[in-house]
Amino acid sequence: MRLPMIKHLTEFIEHNDEDFVVETIETLENLTELSSLKDEELDVIGELISNMYGALEVNKSIKSGTPKKEALTIFMKRVLGAIDR
Repeated sequence: MRLPMIKHLTEFIEHNDEDFVVETIETLENLTELSSLKDEELDVIGELISNMYGALEVNKSIKSGTPKKEALTIFMKRVLGAIDR
C-alpha cells in the first residue's frame, strides 16, 4: 500500500462520492477473473484494489470524526503492524 495513493483517493472520495471507488473496486475484481492476465498485471490490479480499500477505511475514520492526517497515520501504522507479524 502506498500512502500518497491512499491520500489522493481519500481526497477524491471527499470531493466526489465513495460509490465511484466501490464500483471501481468491483470492476477491477471482476477483471482478475480473466484467465489471460499475466502475474504482473494481477499484481498491479491487486495493488490498486488494496489502495482503494485503504482509502475507504481512511474515509470511514474521517467520517467518524478523526482528522484526516491522523486517520491516515493510524491506518498506515495498522498496516505496518500487520506486516511485521
